[in-house]
Amino acid sequence: MIYFKRIKKIILTGLIAVLPITATLYLLVWLMTTAEKVLGGVLKFIFPEGWYWPGMGFVAGLAMIFVVGLMMENFFARKVMQWVESLIYRVPLIKSIYRSVRDFLTFLSRGKEKGPRQVVTMEVGQTGIKLVGFVTRHDLTFLGAGSDDERVAVYFPLSYQIGGYTALVPLSALQPLDVPLEKAMQFVMTAGIIEAGRQKDS
Repeated sequence: MIYFKRIKKIILTGLIAVLPITATLYLLVWLMTTAEKVLGGVLKFIFPEGWYWPGMGFVAGLAMIFVVGLMMENFFARKVMQWVESLIYRVPLIKSIYRSVRDFLTFLSRGKEKGPRQVVTMEVGQTGIKLVGFVTRHDLTFLGAGSDDERVAVYFPLSYQIGGYTALVPLSALQPLDVPLEKAMQFVMTAGIIEAGRQKDS
């Protein structure tokens, strides 16, 4: 029985090590093949025969993303993007998915100079149970919450999915954690299985 438990633990350890890498590689391959199929077909149609080489569709996709990133630094391009987003926000289901993914990625990618991203914990009632969250905003005046209210916006993510809850929490109810955002987010998103960049021992 001990040997079976040992074998089970080794298999689970292998799965935890292999599955994230496999999922990441699968996503990269899917993105590459999709870009190659879509943009590659366009390039084959545009270029003279013999000019197209396999992989040019993927390279074109990267170039387009880079160009879009440069354009977003332009005021006119940002206005166009805002207009496109306004059209997306008119479609109920697509609006929810788009806004959730966009806000989540924006939260992760913005620099420290763009706003506070303090890692904190909040106790749930008097149970001793604590939630890990991230302070996303101090100024809540646009919501009608005055500065004397001493509340901040805290994002509490859900494990293994894109989503979570945003709560207006009193500063006195929060306990700051001296942990980098990336490591704390990794810990929460993996339900504590991954810790500080390595697998947590069971």
